[in-house]
Amino acid sequence: MYFSTLFKYCPVCGSSTFVLNNEKSKRCESCGFVYYINPSAAVAAFILNDKGELLVCKRAKEPAMGTWDLPGGFVDAAETAEEAIRREVKEEINADVTTAQYLFSLPNEYEYSGMTIPTLDMFFFCKLNSIEGLMAADDVESYFFVSLNELSPDNFGLKSIKKGISLFLEFKG
Repeated sequence: MYFSTLFKYCPVCGSSTFVLNNEKSKRCESCGFVYYINPSAAVAAFILNDKGELLVCKRAKEPAMGTWDLPGGFVDAAETAEEAIRREVKEEINADVTTAQYLFSLPNEYEYSGMTIPTLDMFFFCKLNSIEGLMAADDVESYFFVSLNELSPDNFGLKSIKKGISLFLEFKG
């Protein structure tokens, strides 16, 4: 369900005259408050091992539970994208990122608690201090390495990650 249809009352005054203002906002006709529907920031990591294989995670939770994913997640308040990718990689696979090079960003829609949340996913090429001691945690069921020749975007569940894999393969190819 999209934000424009989910929230019916003004979060400031509680009025039911909280109406669509334009494609990016809702406006309260009672108090004048305007709420803009801006994307949430998220990050994803491309990590290669010494054989040139990509580290891939299997999602433990919805959305797209059971599909392939890249390590990553949402950027917290007062956190840079670079800090977020380091934190998320540590939380999800117990690895320390030594280098995080920004590659590109893609828009996405993330389904959560019955809402469709617009996101802006930022992709990084990351190097780790070591692949020893990797461990699936947080919302990662398992992790594994896949040869780039055997990598298919169709195995990934989230739209932006599928597109990101395609762009990464074009870049590496």
